[in-house]
Amino acid sequence: MVAEEIVRAIEEKALLMREHIVNDLIGAGKVGHLGGSCSSAEIVAALYFHKMKHDPKNPKDPDRDRFLLSKGHAALGQYAALALAGYFPVSELPKVKSLGAMLQGHPDMTKTPGIEANTGSLGQGISAACGMALAAKFQNKNYRVYSILGDGEIEEGQVWEAAMFAAHYKLDNLCAVVDFNGLQIDGKITDVMSPIPIPEKFSAFGWNVIEINGHDFDEIEAAYKAARTVKGKPTMIVSKSIKGKDVSFMENNAAWHGNAPNAEQYALAVSELKAKLEV
Repeated sequence: MVAEEIVRAIEEKALLMREHIVNDLIGAGKVGHLGGSCSSAEIVAALYFHKMKHDPKNPKDPDRDRFLLSKGHAALGQYAALALAGYFPVSELPKVKSLGAMLQGHPDMTKTPGIEANTGSLGQGISAACGMALAAKFQNKNYRVYSILGDGEIEEGQVWEAAMFAAHYKLDNLCAVVDFNGLQIDGKITDVMSPIPIPEKFSAFGWNVIEINGHDFDEIEAAYKAARTVKGKPTMIVSKSIKGKDVSFMENNAAWHGNAPNAEQYALAVSELKAKLEV
């Protein structure tokens, strides 16, 4: 078990990330991929504020751990984490997708400190993560590579090419996460192009597989810790989560994959999140 004060700190960071996603990065009437950004908040918070070796003052430290958001449309969550970690001022968040802003709709390594690769074309982030993990092996570096995929994203064939690659090259320094919230832009993943059973598929491709509740920090911590002990194969964490987490009318609703809230919905969402932060 992780110390209670650490758990509370990470839970608060995840809530703050959601509040920034809704309040600063989305706002009223602004389109953005809110649902999947909220469902993966604890997974991302645990990396930036507990597990990863990284330095906001030296984003290109050659010995840093790498994080690639393969489901790049969920960049709002990563932007919130980067701002809270000190990579850039929180005041940059409301400028997202503005002309010339450092924060755009998908992660851009040429504009945003802390971004390792341009992602968003689904399947490419995990592929780049494989390359970085293999590079570490060649260079005898001990940094780790983390990547988060969407459960809709794993309908892409390139994901499975990357999965074969990672197992073939025994990339035990690679830990990936499937954000398994069951929904994608067109509805339920089981209706669009079912990738289920997810754990069994990655196991068959030669990965170590761990299943967790993606909103339980003790389970998240245990999974990341266990992944470090595995030798000779990559680890896939299948993280069961809730799309639109912590906003009542957005939870488990595919309509909030990328829709814009109106003024009334925005006000309600912000009030719910602020109330949770005050508990």
